[in-house]
Amino acid sequence: MYQLACNMAKGNKRKLATLSVDEFLTSAFDSGSPSGSDAEETGAASKKKTRVRKKVKDGKGKKTLQPKTQEERKEKPKGAAQEHKEQLSRLKEKDPEFFKFLAENDQKLLNFDDTDSSDDDGENQLHVLPGELEVDSNDEEEEDQKETAPKSKKGRDLIPITIRMVESWREAAEAKLTYKLFHDIVMAFKAAVSTTKGDDNGQLGKYKVEDSSVFNALVSFCIQDLLSALQKVLQLKPDGKKRLLLPSSSSQWQKVRQDVSVYLAGLIQLLSSLTEVSVVSAVLRHMNDLVPYYLCFPKHTRVLLKAMVMQWSTGEETVRVLAFLILNKISRDKQDVYLNLVLKQMYVAYVKNCKFTSPNVLPMINFMQRSLTEMYALDYQATYQHAFIYIRQLAIHLRNAMTLKKKETYQSVYNWQFIHCLFLWCRLLSTVYPNDVLEPLIYPLTQVIIGCIKLLPTSRYYPLRLHCVRALTLLSDCTNTFIPVMPFLLEIIQQVDFNKKPGRMSVRPINFAVVLKLSTANLQEKAYRDGLIEQLYDLTLEYLHTQAHTIGFPELVLPATIQLKTFLKECKVANYCKQIRQLLEKVQENSSFITKRRQKATFGVVDKEAVASWEKEVKEEVSPLQKYYSSWKKLREKEIILEITGKERLEDLHFPEIKRRKLQESKEKDKKEFRDLFDSDSSSDDESCGFKSKGASKKSNEDIVKDLSGMDSEDAEEDEDDHLSFEDESDDEEKTSVKPSRAVAKMSHSELEGLAEGDEDVVEDLEFSDED
Repeated sequence: MYQLACNMAKGNKRKLATLSVDEFLTSAFDSGSPSGSDAEETGAASKKKTRVRKKVKDGKGKKTLQPKTQEERKEKPKGAAQEHKEQLSRLKEKDPEFFKFLAENDQKLLNFDDTDSSDDDGENQLHVLPGELEVDSNDEEEEDQKETAPKSKKGRDLIPITIRMVESWREAAEAKLTYKLFHDIVMAFKAAVSTTKGDDNGQLGKYKVEDSSVFNALVSFCIQDLLSALQKVLQLKPDGKKRLLLPSSSSQWQKVRQDVSVYLAGLIQLLSSLTEVSVVSAVLRHMNDLVPYYLCFPKHTRVLLKAMVMQWSTGEETVRVLAFLILNKISRDKQDVYLNLVLKQMYVAYVKNCKFTSPNVLPMINFMQRSLTEMYALDYQATYQHAFIYIRQLAIHLRNAMTLKKKETYQSVYNWQFIHCLFLWCRLLSTVYPNDVLEPLIYPLTQVIIGCIKLLPTSRYYPLRLHCVRALTLLSDCTNTFIPVMPFLLEIIQQVDFNKKPGRMSVRPINFAVVLKLSTANLQEKAYRDGLIEQLYDLTLEYLHTQAHTIGFPELVLPATIQLKTFLKECKVANYCKQIRQLLEKVQENSSFITKRRQKATFGVVDKEAVASWEKEVKEEVSPLQKYYSSWKKLREKEIILEITGKERLEDLHFPEIKRRKLQESKEKDKKEFRDLFDSDSSSDDESCGFKSKGASKKSNEDIVKDLSGMDSEDAEEDEDDHLSFEDESDDEEKTSVKPSRAVAKMSHSELEGLAEGDEDVVEDLEFSDED
């Protein structure tokens, strides 16, 4: 009853102005539910409220709805409110108990003025929003602030990590690592890692790191001590198998799985931001121990493999080795999942990072070749697919260059990436031999290398030819396959004119190990021919050493022997002849050794097994060429080490410079020195004699020129050269040269003719030597 009265007083049920007291009392108790029209009005009012509230919440305007001004209220009629007061007074007379009840429980319903009444004039009764609506909008703003408050609050309330906290965590972890402690350590490590790249998202955790010393202490603690404590919690026991023991097999794994995932992701992020080699090496060693944990998270494992390939191809020497160990460890344990991915990524990284070659980079490229070869040796079936595709790709580049004959296609073959790829596959096939799966690739690879040599057979690309010959020698030696290499070397000896005088002086020797082509200026230098003879000597010796034990060695070296003998006859440079003659002697000695051993053989050429056993015996016995090669190899390796380090270059020795004085200055200085030196021993008479002798010498020289006018012009030129060559001598020497001139002046004409005859004898000797 009280509720009905309140609703009617507020105007939410019916229009009170149209009802009498009896109707009011009757209608109040007859129906407890609103009529259809009242329900529609109530619904419209509620919808209006909803629209207004929604507008305020959406923030389209934070303006609050103000109540209507007093002027607007005065304009409204006041009869309805007055009539309602009269009805309440009649209610007091007719039902004093109900009126008393209203007075005790709701004074506002009885004590109201005209402003409390609703607007009854319009057909659409609208609910006038009270002042609480402004409070409602403030509540909405407070809710929005509450949503954003946790972020700013967390940003303000992050706990700074101190060294004392890190030490307490270390002691607690050594005693017993609990799950809560491990979670706190991981959150602290995450906060530390987030500072390396300025990642604010990482600071949404519990801690923050503000000091570099705290960062170093925390990272050091995690790398050194956290893993051993975690192993104790998981209670992992090795089962004695070769495969890695995954921590997911532990019953406690699910309790630490999420924190371990965060920690592993943080390690990868930390590694990408480090530059110091020692720190990177320490992190990689720790990650190598964590490989079983990474294998439990395939997503982290793929990210780790990508990072390790980057370190393997671009890092320092120690970093490369540690990255390769991680790659090898993952690939061995999960070959079916990750091996193909790793091989592809490593090959692409190898090609990208061998674009430029220098003495410092060459050892790193060799390391990548050997390590990638070891990875390919894990699965021969997968290796065959990769090798077939990439060797075919090299062959396509070569075919395009041979057919199109354009500069761009030539450059696609004659570059370091192509050459290093050839070396990689030669090393792979040489390492895994004998292997039935990969052996069919030997022939196509050999054809690609030979085609590369013949593409541009000019002298500018002789260094590239030498690289290809070295790759063929390696492949032939390790696979027991005969490959005709000597023609490519003998062609160089035949085409290059080693007797031609160098057009220019060379500044430094040419390092053929890091050169693919030569410039026109290099071809005119003396260093080019010196280096070329050394390379031909080395490669010929290396190749013939691989065939020194074969039964057909004498026939193999016959063309080479003839070509080398021809070279010795034509070449006039002693240094070149010395090296080639030494090589020829060793080849002939080994050929005679094989011939003598072959004469004692009792089997025929058709018997392959007997030939193979005979060659094996000769190889174990060590032929003369093999003995010489072993001693030469040791010396050559030392020279290569010196070339790589650059210590063999004369310009690095810093020889003192010789400053030459001008001719006139040197003569005047020498005269002054000699004058001071012999001043005390000389006399005025000697000085006068000296002056007279000079004048006499001038006169005698004129007579000699007249008397010897009929002598050969060549002798006169030689005398002039002698005179010029001794022009720098001292005064004292000039005085001594005067005496023979006086003697010549006193000689008769017949004596002079005799001297002339003696000179003719010298000319005859010269003519005889020229004809010879």
